[in-house]
Amino acid sequence: MTEITEKTVKLPGAVERFILQWGDMGSQWGVNRSVSQIHALLYLSERPLTADEIAASLALARSNVSNSIRELMAWDLIRRVPVKGDRREHFEAETEVWEIAMRIAAVRKERELDPAVDALRACVAEADGDAKLHPVAAKRLKDMLGFVETMDRWYAQMLTVPKPKLAALIRLGTRIVGMLPLGKK
Repeated sequence: MTEITEKTVKLPGAVERFILQWGDMGSQWGVNRSVSQIHALLYLSERPLTADEIAASLALARSNVSNSIRELMAWDLIRRVPVKGDRREHFEAETEVWEIAMRIAAVRKERELDPAVDALRACVAEADGDAKLHPVAAKRLKDMLGFVETMDRWYAQMLTVPKPKLAALIRLGTRIVGMLPLGKK
């Protein structure tokens, strides 16, 4: 077990690089950089860490770590775990990559796709009764709603596919198109 003796813990180069990259990628996806970095640290950690250890490892304020932990727990990407003989709270990350991807997709769907579907349905309903709306705009609203609803149904269908089959499907990539009757020319 690494003992924390300084304010900041020196991490191995590959770990530090991954944490920085994961934080950068998270911020590009609209996730707070600290949240993403804490997730990366816990993902690579061989043991559960306390909030103080996380703060020391990443040189973050303890309050920032506490807020980020709450957000990661809301995403169901980390969990509190008991450690025998230690009263402090310890945290560990989900480490199964497919499970991480599914949990992230579920939260993003709930936060982004579901409100978009609701908003587009309201727009289409309002457009149907508006004689001042140009038919081109009305058609484009219906097309967008159709697309978003299709993506929503696809997501729901993918949840029913066992992870090994889903992984195989993804690995097939564009080769799957050749197997489909409508994909052949």
